[in-house]
Amino acid sequence: MSIRTIKSNPDFRLPIAWICYGVYTPGVMPRPKKTRYCREISGYNLYKPSGIPMSQLEVVDLGLDELEAMRLCDFDGKEQEEAAAAMGVSRGTVQRLLESGRKKLLDAVVHGKALCFGDDDHVCVRPQLPPGRGRGGWRHGRGDIVPRT
Repeated sequence: MSIRTIKSNPDFRLPIAWICYGVYTPGVMPRPKKTRYCREISGYNLYKPSGIPMSQLEVVDLGLDELEAMRLCDFDGKEQEEAAAAMGVSRGTVQRLLESGRKKLLDAVVHGKALCFGDDDHVCVRPQLPPGRGRGGWRHGRGDIVPRT
């Protein structure tokens, strides 16, 4: 079986098999990324090795969603399914975020690069609420308040 090419434009030759099987679809954009819910960073958003000027360092950009996935799974000890539910994405997405985040983090630490945390358009930052009474009002708040009988 031979692959035929489009001959309408002599400069542009594309195998017909690509068009038929969806490998090449002109004018079709990928769907937008699903919103990923993360906590805000409470501290600095740039870390670098001490004693080396920033102008001499390479910078590794670690996404806020990658940091959140590592925080939930590695630091808080949650399973990937629990982390996915907290972030509002699928478990496979959390797995890919963990893989890329760990790779970037180790690259920065092992090779002495600066690590910069940045957010994208698809990341929604949830502010960390101070401890308090919560949504339940006075009944589910602090323990020193006695509920009405």
